[in-house]
Formats: sequence, structure tokens, C-alpha cells
Amino acid sequence: MYTEAHLPELGDFLKGCRAQLSPRTVGLPESGAPRRVPGLRREEVAQLVGISTRAYARLEQGRASVPRTVLATLARVLHLDDAQRDHLFELAAMGTREPRRRPPQKIHPQLRRILDELSTTPALVFGRHLDILAWNPLAAALLTDFDKLTANRCNYARLMFTDPAFRERCLDWRTNARICVTHLRLEAARYPGDPKLAALVGELSVADADFRQWWAGRQMSGLRMGTKRLRHPIAGDLTLDWDTLTCTADPTQKLVIASADPGTPSYDGLLFLASWTAESDRPAQDAAA
Repeated sequence: MYTEAHLPELGDFLKGCRAQLSPRTVGLPESGAPRRVPGLRREEVAQLVGISTRAYARLEQGRASVPRTVLATLARVLHLDDAQRDHLFELAAMGTREPRRRPPQKIHPQLRRILDELSTTPALVFGRHLDILAWNPLAAALLTDFDKLTANRCNYARLMFTDPAFRERCLDWRTNARICVTHLRLEAARYPGDPKLAALVGELSVADADFRQWWAGRQMSGLRMGTKRLRHPIAGDLTLDWDTLTCTADPTQKLVIASADPGTPSYDGLLFLASWTAESDRPAQDAAA
């Protein structure tokens, strides 16, 4: 059964991809005549893939299943990188899946035990849709006071795009915000018909022009957490390495931790925040608490 509400996503992605390419890029001759649409025409993509223009049009309209061999050829013809190629395959597969409702998510006990042991390392647990399921006091001191947020507000993407103070704290906001968009786009392909994710995407599309543009675009940022730069009102500027550990019992839950090289100002800043939060003697918290 096709999830009709999501069928346009495959077509929009394909149209966005071919709009970014020129005939010269894919080895086709250019006549020099003005083009009515940017990028490649449908018939040009069809020719390169080896299918009829009508068949390709049906792909862009989301009205036909796509063999893996055709998908692989499309990825090559459209010059997709690895992340974009994975996204293409996910979008092609999602139309054959039944949408299903999923129960509210709670932190896995194994991740809870690990989180409780981390006192000198900022750590959070992300769930589906970048929901923040739990955090330790040092993560709250570093990023924002999660305790003051409602459960609905405890979402990393929502904070990134709608909280001015959170945005100001992230010195490399655009890079991190684009990673959020990539994560949500891949999740939308894996879990079509998820009403909570659809509501989040709709909300952020209305709230932020950058999100709206990036969601509709072709570019996919890498999901590796990497290095992030923060401007903390007390600890100053911090450069931290963020790493992600996936829960084997529930791969949709990820423990995200931050660290800094010993002897650096960022390391000293984390030690200062850790001593500050230790005085409160507060345990790790979760969004359901």
C-alpha cells in the first residue's frame, strides 16, 4: 500500500537533483539556447538512465516503483554523494510501507545507567525526531536548562530553529542546523506517515526560512557529530568534540557526549561547569520527569 501523503517527496527530490546539473556536467552537448527550466530536462535524465521519458516522469510523480538497478543508475547520473544516494533509496522504498503509530519513547534503562555515571562529561540521550529523552546536569549547564522546558519543547531541532538563545550559543549554527535537517529528512524516509514527525517538520517550515529552504533542497549534510563551538555565558568560548553511541537494544536512541582535549581552555571550562553543577547534587533528568 502506498503512503499517498509522502509520494511527492521522491519526485521533489529528483527534480531538485536534476535542477542542480547542467548538460555539460553529465557529458551532454549544450546548444546554447535558453532553457525554460534550470538544470537537466526530464528527457535528458531519462536518456542517461536508459528508460523512457514517460517512465521517468512517473518516477518524479511518485506513481511507479523503482528497481534497485534504476535507482543505482539514477544516483550515478545525478552525481549524488553517499548521503544523497541513501536518501534516494529510502524515499523509493517508503511508498511500499504501511504508516504506523509508535508509542511515546522513554530512555532505555541501559542508557539511563550510563548517563547516571557521567558526572564530568556533558551527555544527552536523543530519541526519534531528535527528541531529547534525557540529560545530565552538565549538559543542562552547557546548553540550556532543559528542566524548564515542557516535554514537547525538549527537541534538539526545535531548539536549534526556534530558540534565539540556543541559536546564539551555537557559534557554528548553520552547520549544526543543516545536520538536524538531514537527520529529519532521513527519518521521514524511513518512517513515512509518522504524524509527530510531520507536525514537527510543518512547524519548523513555518517558523524558519532556512529550515524551509534546506528541507526542500538537495544537499545532505553528514550526520557525524564532529566538533562544535559554543559561546557559554560563564565558561566562555568552548570547542568540543561530540560523539554518538547507538543503543543496541533500541537503535533509535543515541547517547551523545561532549569532550575536550586535556589542557585546553575548553577542557578547563568543562571542569569549571562540572564543579559548579556538582554543588547542586542533582541527578540526570529526563523529559518525562
